[in-house]
Amino acid sequence: MSTIYVLREVRPLGGEPVDVVLRDGVVAEIAAPGTAATDGATVVEAAGHVLLPGLVDLHTHLREPGREDAETVESGTRAAAAGGFTAVHAMANTSPVADTAGVVEQVWRLGQESGWVDVHPVGAVTVGLDGERLAELGAMADSAARVRVFSDDGRCVHDPVLMRRALEYVKAFDGVVAQHAQEPRLTEGAQMNEGVVSAAIGLTGWPAVAEEAIIARDVLLAEHVGSRLHVCHLSTAGSVEIVRWAKARGIDVTAEVTPHHLILTDELARTYDATYKVNPPLRTAADVEAVRAGLADGTIDIVATDHAPHAREDKDCEWPAAAFGMTGLETALSVVQATMVDSGRLTWADVARVMSANPARIGRVEAQHGRPIEVGEPANLTLVDPAARRTVVGAEQVTASANTPFAGHELPGRVVATFLRGRATVLDGAPVEAVDAR
Repeated sequence: MSTIYVLREVRPLGGEPVDVVLRDGVVAEIAAPGTAATDGATVVEAAGHVLLPGLVDLHTHLREPGREDAETVESGTRAAAAGGFTAVHAMANTSPVADTAGVVEQVWRLGQESGWVDVHPVGAVTVGLDGERLAELGAMADSAARVRVFSDDGRCVHDPVLMRRALEYVKAFDGVVAQHAQEPRLTEGAQMNEGVVSAAIGLTGWPAVAEEAIIARDVLLAEHVGSRLHVCHLSTAGSVEIVRWAKARGIDVTAEVTPHHLILTDELARTYDATYKVNPPLRTAADVEAVRAGLADGTIDIVATDHAPHAREDKDCEWPAAAFGMTGLETALSVVQATMVDSGRLTWADVARVMSANPARIGRVEAQHGRPIEVGEPANLTLVDPAARRTVVGAEQVTASANTPFAGHELPGRVVATFLRGRATVLDGAPVEAVDAR
C-alpha cells in the first residue's frame, strides 16, 4: 500500500497556501489550508514552503559505466533527488560510450534499479564521440531507453556535413541534437576564458567566438533541414544574441545555461584552484549579466546543471593537468534562487518553467515530468523552504565527488522533500534511507 502524504499549508509555485494530498502516485486533492483529512497519512508541515513540479535536468554526467570512482548511477541519482530532481538525462561520454542500444539500455536499467529519479540516457551523435560517423541513432531511439536527446557533449560535432546529417536523421523520431559548441581549432590547449585574466595569469585563453561560431553555424543548419537543435551550456553574451536572433527568425532552437555560469566569473581562475576549471570556461561579469538577462527574457529556455563529478586526483593537481567540470545537482536550485528569484528576475512559476516544464518538453518526457500541480497529475514534486540558508560543505554532499565550486558559500533555499510518483525520496532534507534509519 502506498503512503499517503498531506503537505500542510504549502504554496504551489509560490502562490496562496493550500493542503496538497498525494495518494496512489498522483496529486489526489488540493484543499483549503488546514482542511485536508490526515487519517492514515504522513503529514508534512509546509507553511511558507514552495511546491514545485519535480526538477528535470537535461544535462547530467553519471559516469557509469567506466568511471565509477567519480560517480555511479546510484550515487548520482541520489544526489539528484537531494537537489529536488525527479528526472535526469545522463550524458553519453561514459566508457564505453553510450553510442549503441545496448549501452543506453544498461544506463536506463541502472536508473530503474536505483529508484531515486527517472534516468533518461542521452545517446552519442557519433561513434565513440570521435566525430567521424554517426552512431546508431535509430536503434537507440527504438530501444527500451527510448532515447530522444543525442549529444557528443564534452566534444563538439565540428564537421558541418556530419552535423547536418544528424539533424536530418533525428527528425524521423522527433529527436533533438544537443550541441557542445566548441570550435576545436580555436580552443587547442585552452584552459580558461580568453581575456584580461588569462593574459595576466598566463593560462591559454578560450575565446568566446569558439562557442559563438558553432552556434551560428548550427542554427542555420537547423533552419535549413527543419530540425530541432539544443545548445548546451551557453556561456557568452554573443551566444545569447545569436540564439535570440535565431528564435526571432523562427528557427527551432533551444538553449541552456548552467547554474555556475549564472554566478561565477573567470576572476576565480586567479586562485589557480582547478575546482573552477570547467568547459565551457567561466566567463566575464558582462557575460554573467547577459546570460541572466537571456534566462529572464526567455531567450535561454532552461537551467541545466552539467553536473560533472571527478575523482579527487583529477582535480587536486595543477590547473593544466586537471579535468574540466564541477558538480551541481545539489546546489542548482539554490543558485537559481540566489541569482534570479531573490533578485526579482524570475518568479517561482518561472523556475518551474525553466527547471521542470521546459527541460521535460525538450527531452520529450513531458507525459510524466514538468506537469502542472493539479488533481490527477503525477506526484513528481519538490518541496522547497526558500527562507532557509545553508553553507555548502563539499564532503557532506550526497554525490560521490567533492568538486563543488560552492564549498564554503552560503546559499539560500533548502530542498525539504522530493516525491517521485508519490513516493518520498527525500524527507526533512535528507534521502529517505537516512530518515528511515533515525
